Amino acid sequence: MISNTVPVIDINQINNPQTLAELDTACREWGFFQVVNHGIPQDVIDEIFAQSRAFFAQPATQKHEILRTQSNPWGFYDRELTKNRRDLKEIYDFGPPDGKTIRPQWPGRLPRFRNAVHAYYRQSERLAYRLLAAISTNLGMSPGYLSRDFDTGHTSFLRLNYYPVAATPTALQNGGLGIGQHTDAGALTLLMQDGQPGLEVFRNNQWHLVEPRRDALVVNIGDIVQVWSNDYYFAALHRVIASSTKPRYSIPFFLSPAYHMNYAPLPTMVADDRPARYREINWGEFRALRAGGDYADHGEEIQIEHYRISA
Repeated sequence: MISNTVPVIDINQINNPQTLAELDTACREWGFFQVVNHGIPQDVIDEIFAQSRAFFAQPATQKHEILRTQSNPWGFYDRELTKNRRDLKEIYDFGPPDGKTIRPQWPGRLPRFRNAVHAYYRQSERLAYRLLAAISTNLGMSPGYLSRDFDTGHTSFLRLNYYPVAATPTALQNGGLGIGQHTDAGALTLLMQDGQPGLEVFRNNQWHLVEPRRDALVVNIGDIVQVWSNDYYFAALHRVIASSTKPRYSIPFFLSPAYHMNYAPLPTMVADDRPARYREINWGEFRALRAGGDYADHGEEIQIEHYRISA
């Protein structure tokens, strides 16, 4: 019998055959799961949430001092779109500098903010690589195979999300959503939730709440893993419900490869009776097309379906 609850997996021994089997089932049936014994220290988690709350509590004029732009994606933003609809949230994004124009922007009035972001980013990156190695094993490749285009120049980033209490007219205009339904473009997303519910995943034609757990971290596979698996795994649709009573904070880490990476169905996932369903995709091209839709309504948002090979 298939459960209607998002799976919770103990990854203390992630390479154990039983754990790998649980992970495989979760990726096939849900595209979403929660992990316990993930290894991120509680003091690191507490500090990043404390600094996130302090950052978003600042006046808008101070947050706008480090506003992100199309030329530099790192910083504050409060007008992001999902599928051409305005999100009811504020964000702060941090990612690696490119040595040229793309550099992190830091709030000048929060002296502990920078260290908190760096510490949580490092912990999330380490955990993401552990999970990626397990998925690589489950897809029939060596544990280190999928990380080869992430080791240098990867474009992974950390986001701080703040969902303010939604005024009723605004919430109704957006269908009551903090973020509309979407899949994530990258490989893996690791999400730490606060105690406020709101995240939902779509499965079997209905929406399921991803219950906030203090001891767990939410993981979902992204479009890249779906392509690698040749649709053996699916990147699940998910959304965030706006709240009219309490604010919500969450912290996702998006594991993404270097811009030069090309990805396609893995050789282990292609056979005579299961031909490749996608043509090769360049991450830099795909990400640029998706990112454009974050800022303005440019028509249909690019999806991996645009790269699907016709039967």
